[in-house]
Amino acid sequence: MKILKTLALIAFFSSFSSIFGQEIANHAIGLRLGDSDGFGAEVSYQKSVARYNRIELNLGWRDHSQYRAFKLAGVYQWIHQLDGNFNWFYGVGGGLGNVDFKAIPNGNVDSGGLFIFGAGDIGIEYNFDIPLLLSLDFRPEIGLVGYDGFSDNFDFDIALGIRYQF
Repeated sequence: MKILKTLALIAFFSSFSSIFGQEIANHAIGLRLGDSDGFGAEVSYQKSVARYNRIELNLGWRDHSQYRAFKLAGVYQWIHQLDGNFNWFYGVGGGLGNVDFKAIPNGNVDSGGLFIFGAGDIGIEYNFDIPLLLSLDFRPEIGLVGYDGFSDNFDFDIALGIRYQF
């Protein structure tokens, strides 16, 4: 009976480790390209903070028909293995930036300025056997401060990421 309990514990812990079989890289740096309603490019850095958690920092530029913006975003992410080298992740964070309006829909002249936003994040990634990581993620952002000239305070940010892991 004792052997049966020991085998059951070994099987339990073995199955648990196969669910979380792949660890994430300590560092990854690259580009995150895309946006929901214009063009955006971000320099992206990821740093693992635990075995299946990381922080992602993005410094980027957005070009829209009504404005241009620079922004810094940070997201804390939880990573889960799907199958083999495929992972899925989700996270929460926020950021800040500076906007310069090209034209405002209501006709008022505004020089833009600082804005602050909250963000979520969900996506999938493929971790190649070489130090390359490809991802596709959805980062909805909601404006908190400084969004007076925007047509809405919500942005659907969808992007493709390519990063070098080290």
